[in-house]
Amino acid sequence: MAKKILLVDDDFDFLEATKSMVESSGYVTDTAENAQDGLEKAKKGKPDLIVLDVMMPGMDGWEACEVLKNTPETRDIPIIMLTAVASNVRQTAYTHQSGKQTDADDYIPKPVEIPDLIARIKRLLK
Repeated sequence: MAKKILLVDDDFDFLEATKSMVESSGYVTDTAENAQDGLEKAKKGKPDLIVLDVMMPGMDGWEACEVLKNTPETRDIPIIMLTAVASNVRQTAYTHQSGKQTDADDYIPKPVEIPDLIARIKRLLK
């Protein structure tokens, strides 16, 4: 059976393009356009892996990751964090240190190279 990937990002175009590429690699996907929706879909749908953007309105990715890793139903789901923080450190409150304090399983800088994302998904789902 195909593994299910939950993609959480507030950029609709990114979600649709990434969903298409991930599905063409043999995975089933679900999407959420904000962290709160992502948390609900993770609890209900039990994905095999979550790709989670950091900078989103409302609850950010760091907070969502913390909730996911502290919830019994979702704590064992691998999480890949997507972050554009590196190029915006002076313009944002988000830092790579914040990411290191979470229990995410991997971090990928934006813009994301889809082949790199697919390789990391495969590695985490072995």
